[in-house]
Amino acid sequence: MAFRVLITEDDRVQREIICDILTQSGYEPRGCPSAEDALAALQEDDADILLTDLKMPGMDGLELLRQARRLRPELEVVMMTAHATIKTAVTAMKEGAADYLEKPFDKDELLMVLGRTGERSELRRQNRQLRELVTDSVALGNIVGQSEPMRQVFERTRRAVHVNSTVLILGESGTGKELIARHIHFAGPRRNKPFVVVNCAAIPDNLVESELFGHEKGAFTGADVSRPGKFELAHGGTLFLDEIGDMRLESQAKLLRVLQDGVIERVGASKTRQVDVRAIVATNRNLKKRVEDGEFRADLYYRLEVLSIELPPLRERMVDLPLLVAHFSEKLGKKLGVTPPVVGPDALDAFRRYRWPGNVRELENTLEQAFILAPGDRLLVEDLPAKLRTPEPQTGDFMLPPGGIILEDLEQELIRQALERSGGRLKDAAELLGLTYKTLQYRLKKHEIDRHDPLGEG
Repeated sequence: MAFRVLITEDDRVQREIICDILTQSGYEPRGCPSAEDALAALQEDDADILLTDLKMPGMDGLELLRQARRLRPELEVVMMTAHATIKTAVTAMKEGAADYLEKPFDKDELLMVLGRTGERSELRRQNRQLRELVTDSVALGNIVGQSEPMRQVFERTRRAVHVNSTVLILGESGTGKELIARHIHFAGPRRNKPFVVVNCAAIPDNLVESELFGHEKGAFTGADVSRPGKFELAHGGTLFLDEIGDMRLESQAKLLRVLQDGVIERVGASKTRQVDVRAIVATNRNLKKRVEDGEFRADLYYRLEVLSIELPPLRERMVDLPLLVAHFSEKLGKKLGVTPPVVGPDALDAFRRYRWPGNVRELENTLEQAFILAPGDRLLVEDLPAKLRTPEPQTGDFMLPPGGIILEDLEQELIRQALERSGGRLKDAAELLGLTYKTLQYRLKKHEIDRHDPLGEG
């Protein structure tokens, strides 16, 4: 993210030098020669950071700080002055300044302070958005349902709110894993502390440790300033590690140490730091199988699975579909500023026939597209995307044989084959069938199939 910095400095040369440095470093600076000009700019410019001199003709930096914070309470302010004293520094901090720079300062000092301030600004923005999402949520964010699998999800999530244990959230992409993590954080005692999200799959392997644990200046090529890692930024709050199954083994060992001891060590540092962070992790992978394949540490897996929540795919809880459609209709109506069209029975049947590989996220996006393009006050089949009008065959679909089939017989046969192939291990069999563990247990009981004797040969 390119942070926008408003620079208030009455010395033209100094102002231009700072602007040049920030432009070259990826910031979006705007210079102002006086406090009055800066206040006028704040009326029209959504700056992220105000960098202001303390001693200026007319209104000084402290008064600008006060007025700017009244105008924009979320604005981060950094004071700079050649007249530094402990008293003025303390006063500036009490008035809400994020940091303090003493002139003369060099490029590295400037970028270090602004980098730290920018991260704080971004974190506040994210937390504000997340609080708004939670405030506007129904049930657990976009996770609504009345099916038995979802009742179990809700119960486990409620239990997770009131403990400090690591939580492992399992489920396919689009099932709502991050929404569950958000709810656990914002409904719990850490709600007023940071909620930091890290997508482990999106970080290059050589930067994982720097991203999570931070680094010192000069630790590696390109480390021009020291930076805190996500664990430090989440201190006192929650760190959500998404796609944990994609983390490399070396980083897994260091993550395990942090989860056990609450101690981190920045890349290139010789000292450790204590952090108080609750970890919530998520993955769409089968971690147990990755442990068996040597791709995930067994000790980390057992540390993570203390409290697990498994989100079923949408295709396994189609009883919730009308409720989800109603929920998203109301939400999208507010978002788009329109009265949402009524979803007709034929359109709802088309929704039921589709397998939703993208799960609840795909359902919401599909409804938004349909609502925008629907010509009337009723959503008809012809208004739906082509994938719903003529859904493509899914991988593993069967062609109906000439003599027909009995569906229950087919289901029993598939379950038996999966059990045989998995050696009777229910979790592995459930994965082969594309079912949740609980759903497979229910169907075993329904068909009276012995998991240890799937072929029924005694």
